Amino acid sequence: MKFKSQARQNQLIEKITAEHLVIGIDIAQQTHVARAVNFRGIVVGNPLSFSNDEDGFHNLLQWVQRLQTAHHLTAAIVGMEPTGHYWLNVSRWLSERQFEVVLVNPHLVKKNKENRDNTPSKSDKKDALVIADMVKNGYYSIARTTPEAFTELRVLLSNRDFVVKRVVSAKNQIHRWVDVVFPELRQVFKNLMGVGSLATLRLFPTPAELSELQPQDLIQRWKSLMKRHCGERKARALIALAGRSVGSRQAEQAYKLHLKQLLAEYDLACAQLKDVEREIVSVLERIPFAKSMLAVKGISAISLAGILGEAGDLSGFVHGNALLRHAGLNLAEASSGKWTGQMKISKRGRSRLRRFIFMMTMSLVMNNPEFQAMHAYNVNVKKMKKMRSIMKLCGKLARILVGMARTGQAYIPQKTRPLQQAA
Repeated sequence: MKFKSQARQNQLIEKITAEHLVIGIDIAQQTHVARAVNFRGIVVGNPLSFSNDEDGFHNLLQWVQRLQTAHHLTAAIVGMEPTGHYWLNVSRWLSERQFEVVLVNPHLVKKNKENRDNTPSKSDKKDALVIADMVKNGYYSIARTTPEAFTELRVLLSNRDFVVKRVVSAKNQIHRWVDVVFPELRQVFKNLMGVGSLATLRLFPTPAELSELQPQDLIQRWKSLMKRHCGERKARALIALAGRSVGSRQAEQAYKLHLKQLLAEYDLACAQLKDVEREIVSVLERIPFAKSMLAVKGISAISLAGILGEAGDLSGFVHGNALLRHAGLNLAEASSGKWTGQMKISKRGRSRLRRFIFMMTMSLVMNNPEFQAMHAYNVNVKKMKKMRSIMKLCGKLARILVGMARTGQAYIPQKTRPLQQAA
């Protein structure tokens, strides 16, 4: 089945009828601004500023009802920018009252702000009118309500990204601490975040404490934290290096406190990361088609959860190309007359969804035999550059995932092989 984006655009335009009141809302943290037009784009009524609370939302509802009564309109559609998290409450409140809520791309709002007055001026009232005009012209997307499991995945993945940043930050600061206080530790432990290295830092934070020990004393203390200690050879090397360390010997108490806090932050972040990933796996078990996707070699629970959390229920996409457009991985061409520009990905979509699709594709190319064969065929036979082949396989992956979600079928390796091999 061919996916035609223009057909979708026509459907969005046809939804706006002569009976519609088209409302644009400029979202802010505390006070939103609403403007209204009819299906032809003629401004209806005065602007409305309303607060981001229950009273403000009721003011908006009464304003809409007055305009509908005054102009004999029976339907309403509300458009807004997905600005941060401030749009979520008003969107949910309106949806619960049977209003059709749609979203417009902030980038397009910026591009279209000169359509009315041919000036680059910007204000909340003007932005709300620009949003209403865009909805009237069909430049919007439906705000889909997703099942709770997919919303949970999105929240959990956002939480995981934050925790991973903390883990990486703690690791980097521990590396810096070692470079300043005890740089010789790297000669004994190649991996500073390994069990032996961390146990040494917990027990003996400074070289001065290590240099006063005997090898058997060090080994005995290691046993309190490790089931299998590092051995006498490393113990002797550590003590010898600590005795002639070139690390800083000033402010030892301050450095010891700093290291104690860094290790506590690292331990806490690692524990939280395990909790989040455990919860992600449990949520995936509640999604019917996730089990068959996880059975595909090269697809991990985290990457799949990232795609499902950002895109929602994949069975709601009519084609894999729709998922690519949602992620901003669709191709964009720039050409004019005899000049043909370079094809590039549009990047007009969800950046985190792009990241997870790309990461999953790379994992499949490294671990999945069918994707390895397709990548080799693209590079060796079709003479594609490696990155172009990867981006093409992103499209293949999107079509596979959407197909599996819509049909409920398991992964069929034979369908993904290059035509020459399949024959």
